[in-house]
Amino acid sequence: MDGVHDLGGMQGFGPVEREENEPVFHAVWEAAVLAMQHAGRSRGLFNIDEFRHGIERMAPAHYLRATYYEKWLEGITRLLVEKGVVGAEELAARRVFFEGKPDASSATTLTGPPPARGAFNPRWAEDFIRETGATPRFAPGDAVCTREMHPPGHTRLPRYARGKRGVVHLCHGIHVFPDTNAHGQGEQPQPLYSVRFDARELWGESAEPNQAVHIDLWESYLLPGR
Repeated sequence: MDGVHDLGGMQGFGPVEREENEPVFHAVWEAAVLAMQHAGRSRGLFNIDEFRHGIERMAPAHYLRATYYEKWLEGITRLLVEKGVVGAEELAARRVFFEGKPDASSATTLTGPPPARGAFNPRWAEDFIRETGATPRFAPGDAVCTREMHPPGHTRLPRYARGKRGVVHLCHGIHVFPDTNAHGQGEQPQPLYSVRFDARELWGESAEPNQAVHIDLWESYLLPGR
């Protein structure tokens, strides 16, 4: 989707501020959000593509203000409400409770049984390759052109790389297709390629000469080069 999250190649957002000796977490709650994301994915409550699309649907102004783990929390919350794991009224009540008692333990507000969980998937973090036997359409060295597309839902084809010419560097095999997996339309696995683009093909003469960018792109994003 064409949203505020797709910032690649855009200007005007200021410098990237690097924090010297940055800690893994800046607050205890950030570690809890990471644990929530891992728990949700490993138990099959949502997949990685649904998670990303949940973040992409944040209000633009909120997205630009939010920190990294605030974005994660927003995406997880949206998915758990949409899937009925947490009720909207229950969520609102717990928010009010903790606003009034910020030091309270979350366990003090549990009044019923925990939500049903799916079976644990021990390979949840790497479960994306599908050996379907499909023959890739393109091979290393093939010239390709990305589609000019503006899908309303999740996609891994960034705006700055649409309608651009590149060369296939390698094929990663057959992978789950995020554009359908994010919307409950099935995995629909297809070949995934690393495609090399000249930087000036992506950003024009303002890009440094003799520089290249490699982008992982699914087969349906690509057309034969022209």
